[in-house]
Amino acid sequence: MMRGREVVNRIGALLAALLLSVLSAGAAQAEDGYDLWLRYAPLEAARAAEVREVTGPVQVRGEAGETARLAQEEIERGLSGLVGDTPGERSVTLSQTKDLTEGESWLAAELEGAPDGSFVIAADPNAGTIIVANDETGLLYGAFALLRHLAGDRPLPEMAKTYRPAMPLRMLNHWDNPDGHVERGYAGRSIFDWWHLPERLDQRMIDYARANASLGINGAAVNNVNARAFMLEPRYIAKLTRLADAWRPYGIRVYLSARFSAPRDIGGLDTADPLDPQVAAWWQAKADEIYESIPDFGGFLVKANSEGQPGPQDYGRTHADGANMLAEALGERGTVIWRAFVYSAEDETDRAKQAYEEFVPLDGQFADNVIVQVKNGPIDFQPREPFHPMFGAMPNTKLMLEAQITKEYLGFASHLAFLAPMWEEVLDADTGRGGTVAQVVAPAGMAGVANTGSDRNWSGSHFDQANWYAFGRMAWDPSLSSEAIAREWAAQTFGHDERFLTAAVPMMLSSRESVARYMTPMGLAHLMDTGHHYGPGPWVCDLPRPEWNPCYYHRADKDGIGFDRTETGSDALAQYAPGIAATWSDPAQMDDRYLLWFHHLPWDYRMGSGRTLWAELVHRYDRGITEVDAMALTWRSLAPYVDAQRHRAVSESLQIQQREARWWRDASLRYWQSVNGLELPAGVREPEHTLDHYKAFTFPEAPGQ
Repeated sequence: MMRGREVVNRIGALLAALLLSVLSAGAAQAEDGYDLWLRYAPLEAARAAEVREVTGPVQVRGEAGETARLAQEEIERGLSGLVGDTPGERSVTLSQTKDLTEGESWLAAELEGAPDGSFVIAADPNAGTIIVANDETGLLYGAFALLRHLAGDRPLPEMAKTYRPAMPLRMLNHWDNPDGHVERGYAGRSIFDWWHLPERLDQRMIDYARANASLGINGAAVNNVNARAFMLEPRYIAKLTRLADAWRPYGIRVYLSARFSAPRDIGGLDTADPLDPQVAAWWQAKADEIYESIPDFGGFLVKANSEGQPGPQDYGRTHADGANMLAEALGERGTVIWRAFVYSAEDETDRAKQAYEEFVPLDGQFADNVIVQVKNGPIDFQPREPFHPMFGAMPNTKLMLEAQITKEYLGFASHLAFLAPMWEEVLDADTGRGGTVAQVVAPAGMAGVANTGSDRNWSGSHFDQANWYAFGRMAWDPSLSSEAIAREWAAQTFGHDERFLTAAVPMMLSSRESVARYMTPMGLAHLMDTGHHYGPGPWVCDLPRPEWNPCYYHRADKDGIGFDRTETGSDALAQYAPGIAATWSDPAQMDDRYLLWFHHLPWDYRMGSGRTLWAELVHRYDRGITEVDAMALTWRSLAPYVDAQRHRAVSESLQIQQREARWWRDASLRYWQSVNGLELPAGVREPEHTLDHYKAFTFPEAPGQ
């Protein structure tokens, strides 16, 4: 028999082992978000059985290059996670069209003349599933599409079809600086470790490329558009080469933001005039140097004559002069992407008009390998803007849509705001000039300002991953609905229990509208505090440039509020096609979500709801807060379907959002009251503090500046 002390020791050891087992199990179940939507979590039994019926061992026909092998490994990895070690009874075959059998020629016909990266997923009742593409990148895209469908909740037969990218260029723009700081970044430091490149390549660079390939993203501009000229020096070309080599198997081309004044800054010239032969020769030599190391270098992204950046207008030249000079240096090897985000201190016009006025007269003057990159709206990534009037107004110029995945104006990474509905509004908008925005940009592409960073979950919050995902999916296929994308992402990221999806997807779809209500209701814009753009600052009116001030945009006074962009005001409405302008010209008939963007109206203007404009404004603020509170309750109810670690992280962010939504509402109402002298409608909660209290807030430590 054991002595008493021995019994106690044995029991203690058993309890410790049991506790360790429990803790280990919890750790195994916990997730930190690093795997994004590529978790390949085990399917429930019925779904797993269906998957096994159409899959099995993975084979590649013909001679497999590195990208085809990656596709094979990805499917094997995915199936192992989804259905475990028990293989399916069929097979999965990856084949380029050149390796098809005679009996499979119909698959080749499906891809004849298809854009690069296109693929077919087809079911073979005898063999299982086959993925066919003209190139290996298409096989990789097909592998991810297969796994996306298997890991989702849609019927398996729906995956059998032909997939073609709607746009040739689907790229991320990183506003990352070489010192590791990310402008408008809210997910930690930059993911690019320039200091240790080229010798050391962080594994995160491979994981990043894999995530992008899963969405069909095929390009990345790796540095801030407020560019440093030294990133064109040989030491940085070596670093770029290491990245390009690592990303090439994933179908991703490297682009570089180029500082227009580089010939003067680092080239020893005394000018950067694009029509100076010495300047053109310098850029030609620089392009040749880059292509010698990176044969598939994508090209240059340029921010010029905007917010103090140098450009061709410094020398009396046009945007076309500057872009075309760079385009000639690149030749057929690459593309110049020239941003249309411009506004200058000298221009007294409505800031919303300036890009149109500078670029539309240049239509047809840009080289074939120049793309003009245009923001979704005419100001700057606001919670809601009308589509940019340049879309449809330059039929002889390639235009590319620029969206912002990082949430500079929508609560940083703290506020849950799913942006697919915003981009869907823009892409589906009829320009009135022969097509939608999606159709206008289809020959060129879409760019998204990235939200990635060094945070373990990549994007600062788990739900911000959905915006990266949504951008990639919409750039591939802009006809996809926000609901379909939200459901895909949620099923892969958290699980496809219908009870979870039924609650989480509607919450995502309404989230951006809620943010717009408590920040910038009814078409108001740029009410954020200046510089860092964190929190409300509608009272800021004294900065040296008028368009830096929120007062410039809301134009509130004792008589009314809003920016008159009709013919009685700035006449920005005239930049749109007449049929489109007509839909916004009458405040009584228009979509009132854009009302104060286009009209300055009296506070007692009677809205369609029967309320006065003032009462309606207060109602929208309050509705936004109610909706955020409902989101928090919904998320709380979803705890049984989400691992504790991620559920807690999202819950904490929602608590921040609830507090800050009230701050937005209370500070804004206090300011509007100081202007209009009106009482709040009966029964409405008074703001918690005085206006002076809110105006005293300063945030020198706010991220992303």
